[in-house]
Amino acid sequence: MVSIQYGATLAERLFPAVGAQGTTALRLTVAAVMLGVALRPWRTRVRRSDFGVLLGYGACLGAMNLCFYMALRTIPLGIAVAIEFSGPLVVAVLSSRRAVDFAWIGLAVVGLALLSPGVHSAHHLDLVGVGFAAAAGALWGLYIVFGQRVGRALGGAASAYGTVVAALVVLPVGVAHAGMGLLQPGILMGAIGVGLFSSALPYSLEMVALTRMPTRVYGTMTSVEPAIGAVMGLVLLHQALGAGQWAGIGVVVVAAIGAALTGRKEAVLF
Repeated sequence: MVSIQYGATLAERLFPAVGAQGTTALRLTVAAVMLGVALRPWRTRVRRSDFGVLLGYGACLGAMNLCFYMALRTIPLGIAVAIEFSGPLVVAVLSSRRAVDFAWIGLAVVGLALLSPGVHSAHHLDLVGVGFAAAAGALWGLYIVFGQRVGRALGGAASAYGTVVAALVVLPVGVAHAGMGLLQPGILMGAIGVGLFSSALPYSLEMVALTRMPTRVYGTMTSVEPAIGAVMGLVLLHQALGAGQWAGIGVVVVAAIGAALTGRKEAVLF
């Protein structure tokens, strides 16, 4: 989680040069190369029946990253992560369908309300940025649904193949926005850091973690990611948040932890 959020702070530094679109394209392209070298997915054969779900998985991954970076142009990192987190939280709760789980959704709504643009805060929230973060959350939910299916079919190779598809989806958007600016040596060096810390390293660590801890523990731990994003934004990007916004992030974290602790054991949470 620290790696992912640190990578997001590195990504924001590339926005002035190549925009959120170009940064997303570079991140996913670099990550696809790194994961390809590390996981060697070509050793796993993709059956024709798996192509549809793999394409859906990769497309959701690419669009999710693009929407998230578009949100980061105008709203703080911690708030963007908290809003985005609503997607996997909904998926986790709906996989159970118990009354207590819908209570967590209600609590998350309270947290998101505290983050809404209409609440007085130290940092004005742009409606377009909030919309992009919400779209990223919806895509994250779809990414989980597709990811469960493609993971069962392809195992660890799914993340590498999916990142290749995501890069192919977003690369035309990045090229259209930034053109040859994507090939500047300084930009490419920055992109290596973003790809490493935002994708290659955390995905690899995640695979190790998931083999050594129960899903519920994993889901509980990842629930604090919005808070980590807020701290990273404060320390590295100097994004000050108001008391209400910190409270909203805290409420979303509590809702996510509650969903993880009370959800069904077989549900994949985040």
